Amino acid sequence: MVSQEQRRRQLAREKFLRQQQRRTEARRKSRMRNSVIASVLGVVVIGSLALYTTGVFKDDGSKKENAGAEVSPSPTSKAPDPCEKPAEGKAGTATWKKEPAMTIDKSAKYTMKLATTCGAIDIALKASAAPHTVNSFNFLVGKGYLDHTKCHRLTDTGIYVLQCGDPQGTGMGGPGYTIPDENLKDKSLKGGVYPAGTVAMANQYNAQTKQGRDSGGSQFFLVYQDSQLPPDYTPFGTVSEAGMKVLKKIAAAGAQAVDPATGTTAPNATVVINKATVTKS
Repeated sequence: MVSQEQRRRQLAREKFLRQQQRRTEARRKSRMRNSVIASVLGVVVIGSLALYTTGVFKDDGSKKENAGAEVSPSPTSKAPDPCEKPAEGKAGTATWKKEPAMTIDKSAKYTMKLATTCGAIDIALKASAAPHTVNSFNFLVGKGYLDHTKCHRLTDTGIYVLQCGDPQGTGMGGPGYTIPDENLKDKSLKGGVYPAGTVAMANQYNAQTKQGRDSGGSQFFLVYQDSQLPPDYTPFGTVSEAGMKVLKKIAAAGAQAVDPATGTTAPNATVVINKATVTKS
């Protein structure tokens, strides 16, 4: 159950994200006008927002995981579903009281494979830089926690991410425990941008109040296009080239209108993780 305080924080984060989106749009229009006047070509505008998972990405669950400041994408026209029907089975409901004991080898290489209805997404995990996060996913995947789960959010305005990892499929779920923020100074995060291919944690961090650190759970987001975000969300993996093609296919199908019940924008594509695996090499 989501407490009134958690809901209050969620609404505050969403309000902040909407404000950020409006400001970004205003700046974008101003830059475009200036570009026309000056006859300058090649203006590149990168929208900014806060994610779940969110400060920006917030996890909307018992410990709302947000991928920074949450920004609701503008609804797009309904496109054909490019994905297959989900495999038979239901997402699990298990939760745990505390973070699992460390069992991974921080010096080894780990890969998480998401066999989705839209294609396989391979993710090279950063075990040495984000050991708690990688260890947690190694544990959860071993328990089948991600199997048959739906990727419940797609943002296509301001930031460009697909959010997954909630067995409830609503943005409200989590494993029952939280993990610490890690790797926030990753060298890939330059200029306040999470580059395309980044996989990062959603959390409940609120940049305004400076509260909600170390609140990651199971929800994570995959960046399919460079996205301007503050370095508040643990980057713990990188999507393979083939996996990026799958993400682009999902993004091309667009997002639905905002669901008033959850405040999220689901992808038009039916994105379900049929099976998740983690391998060590």
